[in-house]
Amino acid sequence: MHKFFQWRHSVHRSLPLNHRLFTHMPSLTFLSISRFFSHSPAAEEEAYDPPFSPTRTETPKTKHKPKIFSKKKDRPPKVTNEINSGTSTTTDFPAKSELPFDFMYSYSEISPGVDPIGFREPKRFSPFGPGRLDRKWTGTSAPAPQKPDLEKLAEERVRVLGDPLSEEEITELVEKYRHSNCSRQINLGKGGVTHNTLEDIHNHWKKAEAVRIKCLGVPTLDMDNICFHLEDKSGGKIIYRQINILLIYRGRNYDPKKREQIPVMLWKPLSPIYPKLVKNVADGLTFEETKEKRNIGLKSPPLMKLTRNGVYVNVVEKVRTAFESEDIVRLDCTHVGTSDCKRIGVKLRDLVPCIPLLFKDEQIVLWKGNKECD
Repeated sequence: MHKFFQWRHSVHRSLPLNHRLFTHMPSLTFLSISRFFSHSPAAEEEAYDPPFSPTRTETPKTKHKPKIFSKKKDRPPKVTNEINSGTSTTTDFPAKSELPFDFMYSYSEISPGVDPIGFREPKRFSPFGPGRLDRKWTGTSAPAPQKPDLEKLAEERVRVLGDPLSEEEITELVEKYRHSNCSRQINLGKGGVTHNTLEDIHNHWKKAEAVRIKCLGVPTLDMDNICFHLEDKSGGKIIYRQINILLIYRGRNYDPKKREQIPVMLWKPLSPIYPKLVKNVADGLTFEETKEKRNIGLKSPPLMKLTRNGVYVNVVEKVRTAFESEDIVRLDCTHVGTSDCKRIGVKLRDLVPCIPLLFKDEQIVLWKGNKECD
């Protein structure tokens, strides 16, 4: 039969069907022949007919019920977290730190002689996190539990630093790390030497012998204070100082695996409330004299103009020199910000020294004071 009906495909594709051939056939014969044509197996000329796509068998979704632990023994063990991301050992909280100094948010921008008169948040909110540190937060600091042994600390510092560097070694390190495109750089802003800055320095010391520190803003008024706290808190040594650029060296015998761990502050604590910086009546003057000097200061030409996050290394010397010939000095701090203006005034009050009379419209008016007041 297959050979008999070989003409089916060719006739069907090339020529139309002639209905006269089927006019004299009975209907049953025609239906049987058409059914045979439709169900006859095709040879090599049969067109490809893809199979039906399989139907998806949907399985009923099972709801996962949360596990209920009836006893404490059935609960999974707590995951121990690391104090810092750079350490390889895991420790349980609260973390115990044997560092000999009190933990503060900023070590260089807080004057220890002035006590706050109030707090903007409860003292129980420690910036190290609840239950993460064995020290108690007092609102401004976390004091060390024991007094440090200064002789032992000095011996350990000398051991880590090792033999002093030669001039050739210092020159090589300075040439390697002093440039602006150095990847081992830390920027210090108005916060100064903060607590988390110490951890950043030690993280850089894992792969580099020295770290480049760039200081901007209010801390540059007293660079000696910045250098002191960097060396005292980190244990390194300043080997290069140029205006606001510092290089701090880790030491010959520094081992990052044996260093004391520094717990990180999780957030910046709210600054406490301090006494009023500018009094209504300056010391040694009457109310009328104070008002007159403020008006004179606002009308006088500014000694210098300060920019936001600038370098204020020479401001103290210029104010001291100006006080040799004038009683009142005005500093133009436009676009610096009100908070930074007050920080600058506090620094100048202690470093010059002088008496701030007015902070208005980002202008600072300073009075050198009387000899009796001094």
